[in-house]
Amino acid sequence: MAEAIYTAAATSRGDGRNGEVTSSDGVIDESLAIPKEMGGPGGLKTNPEQLFAAGYAACFHSALQGVARQAKVKITGSTVDSEVSLIKVGEGFGLAVALKVSLPGLDQAQADDFVAKAHQVCPYSNATRGNIEVALSATV
Repeated sequence: MAEAIYTAAATSRGDGRNGEVTSSDGVIDESLAIPKEMGGPGGLKTNPEQLFAAGYAACFHSALQGVARQAKVKITGSTVDSEVSLIKVGEGFGLAVALKVSLPGLDQAQADDFVAKAHQVCPYSNATRGNIEVALSATV
């Protein structure tokens, strides 16, 4: 394994999707609940798909800004919306992701290019490539 630049650590306790998660530094300390759409109680608790969506959106946004910096283009007002869906795959389950990127002020060709390049360097994209469907879209 390559030398780690940074390692995040978290612990799940209790009843999995109806349990708790904490990060080793205490920054994350969340109760989980299965969403109502999946037959759970829902409510004001998070779930693994929301946590993954938030992480992927932030990581992809950072990769996108890095691509723009390399191209010497300043992007402002950009957003990345991440939708993570739990899907049935054979006898088990899988994930599908849609990343919707807004890059106001760029032309569509440049926005599409930046999104494609960010998808090549984002650690989440690299980790999921070939394992789950990731749909990319860019608007200006």
